[in-house]
Amino acid sequence: MRKFVMAALATMSLSLPAVAQVHPFPPGFRTQEIQAGDTTLHVRVGGQGPAVVLIHGFGDTGDMWAPLAADLARDHRVIVPDLRGMGLSSHPAGGYDKHNQAGDIRAVLTALGIDRAAIVGHDIGTMVAYAYAARYPDKTETLTVMDAPVPGVPPWDQIVRDPRLWHFDLTGPDMERLIAGRERIYLDRFWNDFAANPARIDEGTRQHYAALYARPGAMRSAFAQFTAIRQDALDNAKTLSPKLAMPVLAIGGEKSFGATQALVMRNAASDVTEVVIADSGHWLMEEQPVATIAAVRTFLDKKR
Repeated sequence: MRKFVMAALATMSLSLPAVAQVHPFPPGFRTQEIQAGDTTLHVRVGGQGPAVVLIHGFGDTGDMWAPLAADLARDHRVIVPDLRGMGLSSHPAGGYDKHNQAGDIRAVLTALGIDRAAIVGHDIGTMVAYAYAARYPDKTETLTVMDAPVPGVPPWDQIVRDPRLWHFDLTGPDMERLIAGRERIYLDRFWNDFAANPARIDEGTRQHYAALYARPGAMRSAFAQFTAIRQDALDNAKTLSPKLAMPVLAIGGEKSFGATQALVMRNAASDVTEVVIADSGHWLMEEQPVATIAAVRTFLDKKR
């Protein structure tokens, strides 16, 4: 296994830059607009084989996953949605609790004729991925969660007191007015404060996502993703017994969640593999894409 990981790291290090760039998806990927209840999700689909779903978080869109999708598409069918209200998906007024968004992901897979899938999430995507696994355990092959708390799962009450998480309760029309036209400034705060080295998130990446979050309704929807977290905590607290039985990979950035990611998941799942990505903050795919891709690839290959 060690030889495989080292070979994978060596190969990928030749093709990925030292700082983040927004990569295009491989030519074999297509995009679809898929109806999921009261929203329409923008979805990228490519590759052949066992299905894997990649779910992005705040500060990104599904575009963040392009390097991982390119790797996995060699032997997986890869599905990459933009969450409701984010990226190029539509902006419904509500439905941002993660239990409901798990239903969005299920609707996408049903529309594509997919029964079971490996589920991967980062940031808000981790919260949706967990909700999906808890709601649809029989449809979840494996679960990978990356550098984010899971509301309601211990030690949630301690984590949520971190003063850096003030944005969880930022909402309302006045906050929208404050940020309107200043989306880049707001997003820079996340990229700078939660990165091990902010310089690794290059100007092109920042401009790309700032433009998407400046689209009409985008920041209102982003606020709703966070303000739904109080409900998410109540929903998830009901899912802790019995624990999730599927294999779980918990990845934390050394300069961010680190080993706490696995600590959280061991309170909710019985089979947890822990990985800490060295010299990375929260933005794993932007800061350390080679190591992050190798960790996900190794886990999925081992569990097949």
